[in-house]
Amino acid sequence: MVGIKPTDLPPTAAVKFFGAGTAACFADLVTFPLDTAKVRLQIQGESGAAPGSAVVKYRGVFGTITTMVRTEGARSLYNGLVAGLQRQMSFASVRIGLYDSMKQFYTRGSENASIVTRLLAGCTTGAMAVAFAQPTDVVKVRFQAQVRHTDGGKRYNGTMDAYRTIARDEGVRGLWKGCMPNITRNAIVNCAELVTYDIIKDLILKYDLMTDNLPCHFTAAFSAGFCTTIVASPVDVVKTRFMNSSAGQYGSALNCALMMLTKEGPAAFYKGFMPSFLRLGSWNIVMFVSYEQIKRCVTRMQHSWESPF
Repeated sequence: MVGIKPTDLPPTAAVKFFGAGTAACFADLVTFPLDTAKVRLQIQGESGAAPGSAVVKYRGVFGTITTMVRTEGARSLYNGLVAGLQRQMSFASVRIGLYDSMKQFYTRGSENASIVTRLLAGCTTGAMAVAFAQPTDVVKVRFQAQVRHTDGGKRYNGTMDAYRTIARDEGVRGLWKGCMPNITRNAIVNCAELVTYDIIKDLILKYDLMTDNLPCHFTAAFSAGFCTTIVASPVDVVKTRFMNSSAGQYGSALNCALMMLTKEGPAAFYKGFMPSFLRLGSWNIVMFVSYEQIKRCVTRMQHSWESPF
């Protein structure tokens, strides 16, 4: 794959928007089992866990995956995949696809964006994405966390059933459960992920360490995944616990965090760290590499259509 030529046209906002959603869906397909293992490790040990979940003891990333395959079947690793793809198509399109447009909005069209401007753009698109796509995230987490009961029954029978059941039992507000901690998490994730990728890529190109090509994208994406996991894990664990909780289990996201701290100690906030890193690192690599290539491919196709001769 060759780097983009200076004479090539930059991708349009529409290409970035749909390209980000498509790349994120592809990344989810590749890394979803790691995400499911992360969720199981994060909710393990919480008070009031779902019936049957206390029977299974998860140890480590691959131990969790092995236990799930042995006790629930390989398909359990992809519980919530439909909601996950719905989430990425709507969520990533906004938080990643609109990031450059938001940077230009804050700089009034200038290409020179400061770190503060990039952070502000990341926070804005992250919050917008959560407000828009929160129901898909709630359903995804519920599916990933559900354990098949001893009688063969399950909490939800399908994606649409989950949306209906949550709305019926918890009200429409139940679909936006954990919205505030998720906004906090995604503001942090967006800033750590997009801004880190943006800055590292700019530095690599500025000092001619690599060309604007696959190795550059891989390095920047891996670094972004590591930084994101470090700063976002505590909020991510609280978000997962709160969104998966039954009605009345926690008074608020803050109450959930305080109960975790008092009952399980500070280490509880980094439960599932290794699968989080494996998942975010691999997810970032697949997503950003795919995103860069989708932008170039579609832009070149558009350019060839507009200039056939």
